[in-house]
Amino acid sequence: MGQGLFSCICPCFATRCIFAAGLFLCKKDGRDWNLANAIVFEHVAKQYEESVVIADLNLEIPEGNIVVLVGPSGCGKTTTMKMINRLIEPTQGRLYVNGQNVLEMDAVELRRGIGYVIQQIGLMPHMTIGENIGLSAQLASGKKGVDKSRVDELLQMVGLEPGQYRDRYPAELSGGQQQRVGVARALMCNPPIILMDEPFSALDPITREQLQDELIRLNQELNKTIIFVTHDMDEALKIADQIVVMQGGRVVQMGTPDQILRHPANEFVRGFLGEKRLSSHQSWTVDDVMLSSPVTMGAGKGLAEAVQTMHRRRVTGVLVTDRARKLLGIADTSDIHSGYQEESLTLGDVMRTEIQTVQTGTPLIDAIPLVQTVPYGYVPVLDAEQRLVGLLTRSSLVDVLAKPYLEEAAASE
Repeated sequence: MGQGLFSCICPCFATRCIFAAGLFLCKKDGRDWNLANAIVFEHVAKQYEESVVIADLNLEIPEGNIVVLVGPSGCGKTTTMKMINRLIEPTQGRLYVNGQNVLEMDAVELRRGIGYVIQQIGLMPHMTIGENIGLSAQLASGKKGVDKSRVDELLQMVGLEPGQYRDRYPAELSGGQQQRVGVARALMCNPPIILMDEPFSALDPITREQLQDELIRLNQELNKTIIFVTHDMDEALKIADQIVVMQGGRVVQMGTPDQILRHPANEFVRGFLGEKRLSSHQSWTVDDVMLSSPVTMGAGKGLAEAVQTMHRRRVTGVLVTDRARKLLGIADTSDIHSGYQEESLTLGDVMRTEIQTVQTGTPLIDAIPLVQTVPYGYVPVLDAEQRLVGLLTRSSLVDVLAKPYLEEAAASE
């Protein structure tokens, strides 16, 4: 039972606000290090006797992003992540978390401000699900520090009905459900930073995709800084705001998924990506990859009905249309939650009308950056009469980018 499993909120609010305002810059070796970023590695190295695992790592991770460390086995991505909460101690260099040098902090206090989710999950088998989620708060403040309503809120947030799952034991849950509990436990004390070490790699493909979608949705609501380790480039492309490609203990490229797909830094990145993910589809349009049956509802529908529809269809938002299927707006979970207590409100009252859309026939390569940057994770596709004809999502992009590899694998069997 490692200390890294537990998380609580960082008490340094005043310091963090100063750094968040962008007031502190450190100049070293001719470079400006922006300590306003959530995490900064400054010439960090890790060596075991003669074996160099991390060599002169310089990396800035912005606040509120999902940053994915990706690369082959042994490239140093897990070591890099574990140095953030000092489960592994750097051999040299400086590492700042929210403007503070972690090597000058108490390691236990540091870990209490960082959530940690691992592949093995690490739930206590003799404790109920509710007790597992509240464990970090109990360790920090005793049993009286566990807010049971917060436990229920987190269960609901990760898609587990509190009344159904709170009093069960881990052995009664599937692997995917246990991993959801692991995420809830990491969120219990509201840490600003969450580390995730290949958390979904042992799950079946359907469950894995569902949890990837949940992670994207959660961070849109919670705005955490998430460092996610994976060896799966498709997973990285789907969930990342920023991707860090590593090789031999060094960062060889960092950028948005679109930047890395368009401009691989070298042959290693091209080979790891598989440049044909885009090159073989240069002539494709959004019509080729869009979902043709998005979830739609009328503006007059009530919010309770919208919640039921979203739950049944396993989506985090609905497109609001009129009878002619002209797009009026969108409403996601945050929009509906803000007005749910007022029974007289409808989707038309809470929907957002400023929507990024694309027209049918738009080249896929031009639409990809839109999907990566819109806050709600999808882009409606409209025809010339502004009628809704489909939906472009991150999942649909991953499907088309992976297709050449699926075809190649099938041909080789």
